[in-house]
Amino acid sequence: MKNITVSLDDDTYRNARVKAAAMDTSVSALVKRYLTELGAEETEFQRLKREEHELRARVPAGFRAADRLSRDEVHERNA
Repeated sequence: MKNITVSLDDDTYRNARVKAAAMDTSVSALVKRYLTELGAEETEFQRLKREEHELRARVPAGFRAADRLSRDEVHERNA
């Protein structure tokens, strides 16, 4: 487990202590919970990878980008 030091102005620290006391916890526990939740969130890179995976899963099996479609197939509409 790592320890960190955070510098805050007096008003911010006082407000954090009041809120922590109202929640029957400590400022340290509040910061730990916030950072834990922050670290658990999906990053932009992870979101894009997930979306790519979902999109690729929707591509029909056997599809190849080199496959050629006829003019009629390109303009075909599913009504």
